[in-house]
Amino acid sequence: MALNVVIMAAGKGTRMKSALPKVLHRLAGTSLLQHVLNAAAELGGGRTVVITGHGAEQVEAAAAASGAAFVRQMPQLGTGHAVQQAVPALDERHPVTLILNGDVPLIRPETAAALVQACGGSKLALLTIALADATGYGRIVRDGGSVRAIVEHKDATPAQRELREVYTGIMAAPTAWLKRRVMTLRNANAQQEYYLTDLVALAVADSMPVVSTAASSETEVLGINSPLQLAELERRYQRAQAERLMEAGVRLADPARLDVRGSLVCGSDVEIDVNCVFEGDVQLADGVRVGANCVIRDARIGAGAVIHPFTHIEGAQVGAGAFVGPFARLRPGAELGTEVHIGNFVEVKNSTLARGAKANHLAYLGDATVGERVNYGAGSITANYDGANKHRTVIGNDVHIGSNSVLRAPVTIGDGATIGAGSVISKDAPPGELTVARARQTTIAGWHRPQKVSKKV
Repeated sequence: MALNVVIMAAGKGTRMKSALPKVLHRLAGTSLLQHVLNAAAELGGGRTVVITGHGAEQVEAAAAASGAAFVRQMPQLGTGHAVQQAVPALDERHPVTLILNGDVPLIRPETAAALVQACGGSKLALLTIALADATGYGRIVRDGGSVRAIVEHKDATPAQRELREVYTGIMAAPTAWLKRRVMTLRNANAQQEYYLTDLVALAVADSMPVVSTAASSETEVLGINSPLQLAELERRYQRAQAERLMEAGVRLADPARLDVRGSLVCGSDVEIDVNCVFEGDVQLADGVRVGANCVIRDARIGAGAVIHPFTHIEGAQVGAGAFVGPFARLRPGAELGTEVHIGNFVEVKNSTLARGAKANHLAYLGDATVGERVNYGAGSITANYDGANKHRTVIGNDVHIGSNSVLRAPVTIGDGATIGAGSVISKDAPPGELTVARARQTTIAGWHRPQKVSKKV
């Protein structure tokens, strides 16, 4: 069913104590608002309208790629007033309008779809949940099994505050009725605000059925109003990711010390140690082992590869059976073949290393093509930048690069060549030969170090 989706994102978020608009704070690496936009996109065709206010330009710029329409609420006079601003943007050809909150990031598309179905274009449908502590939430007031009203916590009587079923702030309404009735809301309440919850009484007065569906868990309807709440919801989210991975067979050293900020897909017999962060799109094939304190972003790790502790990988591919780290860095464009070894304090950028190549210590490979079984010595670098342009280094199969060598690109090292330690190579080195480019060692007989001159007092 095509529908309108209205996302309320106008609030300042005073308790966040931040210059950043509340809905742009991040959970699992993605803004709160983007989480909601992603959920809305999964519901299918229709129109999405985002209501902005505080930091409107910043919020609209951040969400521009979503294709949503924007309306502004200035000043912010309550939830009902917010939806009033969206009325001109609602398409009556879509019989249902779903109202979501930009600071409730983990709403499940399945839950939202069930609410839309309950509305069906003829009923007012509310998403509710029973909470052990309902402080701050609007209470659901029923007459028998029928919803008769929502009473805001601030306006509730002591008896009403004992009710545990609460309104989550998410509803679905018939579009034509909503456009007409939201404009009749009044602000006769303690806060002198226009409450969207007053639509329930209006629906009852219009003999429109008011129905409810239940959220699957408290987590998906929790809103964010403070850094503490954001941190608590982050841990709930990450615990759910950890449980999903463990149920699929992944061995986590400690499920409380894992952060997935994107998509993590794992094969069988994967092991992940503590304090690892996965961002973007990461795939770990069968038998991969990831050591402690690694950060891996937008990467593919082949079967049986071992990523040692404190390794950073971004935009790279690691072949089957490779060893990387500890303290290594693979930057975008790094492609390691099978059984490649990248050791401690080695950085690889925009380079390919073929089967069995090794760079085990304190080295840099940038814009390079490295052949099979190459041994790249400690302290060696490819000098790929001439101050204006990047150039490529090509190293053939079975090459040995001595320690502390500089390969000044563009340069080609032929198959089987050996580069003597400490060489600066600026010309192509022929295959199968030893090439040395360094000054001859000289000993100066009788030389003495300078001595400090003592100062007389």
